[in-house]
Amino acid sequence: MKKVISLAVTALLSLSLAACGSTSENGSGSTSTDTPNTPSDTTTTETRTLKLAALETAYGADVWGEITAAFEKATPGVKVESTIDKNIEDVIGPGMKSGEFPDVIHLATGQKKGLTETFVKDNNLTDLTDVLSMTVPGESVTVKDKLIPGFTDTTITNPYGDGKTYLMPMFYSPTGLFYNAGLFEQKGWEVPKTWDEMWALGDKAKAEGIALFSYPTTGYFDSFFYALLNEVGGAEFFTKATHYAEGIWQSPEATQVFDIITKLATYTEKTVPANGNKDNFTKNQQLILDNKALFMPNGTWVVGEMSKAPRAEGFKWGFTALPAVKDGGDSYSYTFFEQIWVPAKAENADLAKQFIAYLYSDEAAAIFAKVGAVQPIKDMSNKLDGDNKLFYSIYDNGAKASMGAFATTDPVEGVNISDTVFGTIDSLVTGAKTQQQWVDAITKDSDALRGALKQ
Repeated sequence: MKKVISLAVTALLSLSLAACGSTSENGSGSTSTDTPNTPSDTTTTETRTLKLAALETAYGADVWGEITAAFEKATPGVKVESTIDKNIEDVIGPGMKSGEFPDVIHLATGQKKGLTETFVKDNNLTDLTDVLSMTVPGESVTVKDKLIPGFTDTTITNPYGDGKTYLMPMFYSPTGLFYNAGLFEQKGWEVPKTWDEMWALGDKAKAEGIALFSYPTTGYFDSFFYALLNEVGGAEFFTKATHYAEGIWQSPEATQVFDIITKLATYTEKTVPANGNKDNFTKNQQLILDNKALFMPNGTWVVGEMSKAPRAEGFKWGFTALPAVKDGGDSYSYTFFEQIWVPAKAENADLAKQFIAYLYSDEAAAIFAKVGAVQPIKDMSNKLDGDNKLFYSIYDNGAKASMGAFATTDPVEGVNISDTVFGTIDSLVTGAKTQQQWVDAITKDSDALRGALKQ
């Protein structure tokens, strides 16, 4: 599962590990090298210890063991102590409350418990802007030179609007609508290019007992919603909406977004809300593999999640950006990406920065890529094949990329804009809430957050 990214993510970005890890009974992985590196001469070098905490996602835990072993080899005198867990927030939370912080944390925004968002809101992050100018260990280029432009110019990586980067982008995953391309070939159906074509296909599929739409959980509507904001109003409208501009949710553009999602709710398989949770979300994804629904929003990680799931005869993954709102209009695919960051109270912030810079090396990128974890490094898509080649080429096929999220604010008691915007969609599908109730709730939260924007 994204968030996993996913979004993510997620979702991104992916939003798909191998060797060196050990796994505890509760499912957490811990990796380290027991023997410190010693120079070739007789001089003893004091071993420095880097504490890494990372969320175990669809990419698994073992990949971090391979990465940390490679980093230790490339950085004599360094030992990495790793804590990798599917519930990493619960694992590291108690220690941080008593003042013991990991040096570096790989945990994206958008998680259910919002740990990363809490650190952002409380200004408890280390400024990582200087990482961009660091030379990638073992190479002759800087981190900035290796990154795809735009990934460190978002409201996620630069949450305070001060031009400084506090979260570094990691695995990215184009998100969009996944479907069974084999079914479309069998039926002679074309992938809709506009929402009007989508509704027409939905009616055709319904006549054959197939729902138009499914979603894993409502959290997957973040990437969907952000892409749709860009489609109806462009970048300027997206920025106003995600920065809580007064009256924005009553604008014609916002109304168009709400109308599309509300209509899509009527085309959604009715069992989806009941299974839209961390325990049963794969049942909603299985609907695509069983030809019981046509499309679902997701990221590239879904292929790994469903790799062992049964599927209809002739099944093959298809992937498309959101349909345009009108003929000739822009079609968007949101890019979910995970983040890695350093707590403000980390004991070894400088070493953490060195580790993060290493993660963009060709060596590290190749290790991650083996499990389908793709970083926003220039030319990485040229090194992919199979399904990943299909997914990461979406921007080569006319879709525009959307990035960013709701702007960071100071905490406002009782307000969670993500829950209000995305979490309510289950209620739209079941009919428990109306579109107007949804809009009213979003407007109320947006009004409350406007004055709390981080400056």
